[in-house]
Amino acid sequence: ATLLFVYITVSTVIGYKHQTDASASGPDAACGGVGILGIAWAFGGMIFVLVYCTAGISGGHINPAVTFGLFLARRVSLVRALLYMAAQCLGAVCGVGLVKGFQSGLYARHGGGANEVGAGYSVGAGLAAEIVGTFVLVYTVFSATDSKRNARDSHVPVLAPLPIGFAVFMVHLATIPITGTGINPARSLGAAVIYNGDKAWSDQWIFWVG
Repeated sequence: ATLLFVYITVSTVIGYKHQTDASASGPDAACGGVGILGIAWAFGGMIFVLVYCTAGISGGHINPAVTFGLFLARRVSLVRALLYMAAQCLGAVCGVGLVKGFQSGLYARHGGGANEVGAGYSVGAGLAAEIVGTFVLVYTVFSATDSKRNARDSHVPVLAPLPIGFAVFMVHLATIPITGTGINPARSLGAAVIYNGDKAWSDQWIFWVG
């Protein structure tokens, strides 16, 4: 699931940067592209789809931050949490690898979809944005999947993918200019491993601590 998530979303990021590249000419001349709104929809929409598809199989975590939160809440065991996080990171690396394999020229030219603190923002601002964004996501996951809801709210778990996906969408709208929006350490790690840029690695800790 993480492989599919990262492949679709990073491809969208690369495509947007290519569409808005001011140095391009001819058929590749810059246009408006999908914009930040389109990128946010790609991330939120894929989370909605994949959580819906995999919730009954693995819980639909897709994100080490979510898995870690559920582990702290004793909703998954330590062994299961570690295996999930390892699989998520491996899936993310493979997903970005597919993006690079399919469009290597654009991938290198447009930064590989790697998360970095944006120009004009401090490391502290980037860390704070990631902490708040991750909190919004994990809080939504816990609220949407709370097994202690009464019978009146028994329909809520069925609808869980919708608020979770929408939370991802909203957080991306708010934080794309600051960090490119991590809130998923596996997504950030996968892009850093394949792109292997100095800044992507120097900022990597922000997306794990945050």
